[in-house]
Amino acid sequence: MRILLGLLIFCLNTSAYAQSWKEIKSDHFLLYFIPSSVILNSSDSSSTVEAEDFSKEVLRKAEVYYERIAEDLGYQRASEFWTWDKRVKIYLYVDHDSFIKASNHPAWAGGMADYDTKTIRSYFGSREFTDTILPHEIAHLIFRDFVGFKGAVPLWLDEGVAQWTEEKKREEVKKAVKEMLKRDGLLTMDDMMKLPIDSIKNAENVYIRPTRTRKGEKGVLFLTGNNLITTYYVQSVSLVGFLIEKFGKNDFTGFCRALRDGKNLEEALTTVYGTHIRNLNDFDDQWKDYIENYT
Repeated sequence: MRILLGLLIFCLNTSAYAQSWKEIKSDHFLLYFIPSSVILNSSDSSSTVEAEDFSKEVLRKAEVYYERIAEDLGYQRASEFWTWDKRVKIYLYVDHDSFIKASNHPAWAGGMADYDTKTIRSYFGSREFTDTILPHEIAHLIFRDFVGFKGAVPLWLDEGVAQWTEEKKREEVKKAVKEMLKRDGLLTMDDMMKLPIDSIKNAENVYIRPTRTRKGEKGVLFLTGNNLITTYYVQSVSLVGFLIEKFGKNDFTGFCRALRDGKNLEEALTTVYGTHIRNLNDFDDQWKDYIENYT
């Protein structure tokens, strides 16, 4: 009897929670939020706004990013794509704790995209949300929709493409990665290809990773979980930026198509950039040359 009563209470609570979500729509997105007043924070101020007003702005920006990111990746699909019952769902939780509990993501995560259900989950709380997390997660879905899961697409490329859409961060990333190169603080390409960065749960643990100095010598890095995550993500977007800025969007689109057709990363690189890049080590060397010439 107690078990049945407990199940009944759970179902009632779950139903009440589900009914508290309010839905608003646009051409390619369905956005869900819980009506409330939310606090938005930035580096120098905070203010209280209505969740519905903020959600409408998020929906408007989502459409802008959809068009821009699809165009940047050379992603062309039928006009019915991401429309009607195929629209992407966006869930905005009231705060970071609620988002982490619902998504079961590491505490450092600010958003997530689920490829199988075409769902984006994040939370209220940051004025920068519409300029960072939103385009980032939309890019994840568009990129994976473009390249699919047939080929062996490394996580760093997926994350790099998503971060590249955060235009305001590009110059900051360039400065950061150049400083990392100066002190021989970059991860090896082999490590970038294999490192399961989403398994890094403890920010204070120290991780020992291999590196290759600018002179080609082997070395070792001692990084906290936070520093390892930062290095990985900064390096990811820098590698993507190198391909796009050095060789152009058209070649990058061709590179993505090669991945979509089942080629692994090295095969896709040599297929499209073969006159410049012959293997992963060559890719690594040319990228570092590019970093050194950042102004």
